Amino acid sequence: MSGLPIIDTPRTVITVPSPDCAPLLQAYRIANRAHLAPWEPLRTPAYFGEEAARQRLAQSLAEAHAGSALHFIAFDRAGGEIVATCAFTNIVRGVFQACHLGLSVSAAHQGTGLMQEVAAAGIAHMFGQERLHRIMASHMPANKRSAALLQRLGFEREGLARSYLCIAGRWEDMVLTSLVNPA
Repeated sequence: MSGLPIIDTPRTVITVPSPDCAPLLQAYRIANRAHLAPWEPLRTPAYFGEEAARQRLAQSLAEAHAGSALHFIAFDRAGGEIVATCAFTNIVRGVFQACHLGLSVSAAHQGTGLMQEVAAAGIAHMFGQERLHRIMASHMPANKRSAALLQRLGFEREGLARSYLCIAGRWEDMVLTSLVNPA
């Protein structure tokens, strides 16, 4: 991977930020704690602290420089706060040229099309600049919003993985989807 990208969308600026942005990430995590809890692993109280946010951002930078992940964070163009995350993880090169996608959007911006705007920009970067061939994403069958978003982005259902991820303290089935680079 080359230098860290900065992606502009109509409402956001997307990048892999430095640990200096830890207070903003902490604020996002705290403000969206209840909103995201049903779709994430159980979180300890320490997860919501500033030091944990600082460590996560430092790890994200290291992964970006190593070429193994791009943990994009979308900053609101008007106010500067974090409004969404769009992580491309487990990047594999060679004959695979693929990664996994994970998304989150703030409760305040849910239903506004912002997550689709951010995800589409991230996907365009991964297919265009990073030249990946395939992006995989999964969602819980009950997560209708994620299912609809992935469908609008062009992802196709590939199957159902039983007892795939431990979400909110329970092993959950996940719908497996993927998007193949049209180029």
